Amino acid sequence: MTTESPRWFKSSYSENGGQCVEVATNLVASRGVVPVRDSKRADGPELGFTAAAFSAFVDGLKVV
Repeated sequence: MTTESPRWFKSSYSENGGQCVEVATNLVASRGVVPVRDSKRADGPELGFTAAAFSAFVDGLKVV
């Protein structure tokens, strides 16, 4: 079991608008998930996506 903490970051495209999500990709190797949270609620809930699901989501955004 790992006790590694998420290292949260926002996209460089977010620009202080306040409507952002943060991701912690450092947990993919150790836990197999990409946690995602609302940047305005750092103490709020997190959603955990598999690496494949998160990758598909990001790829879908690139098309738009």
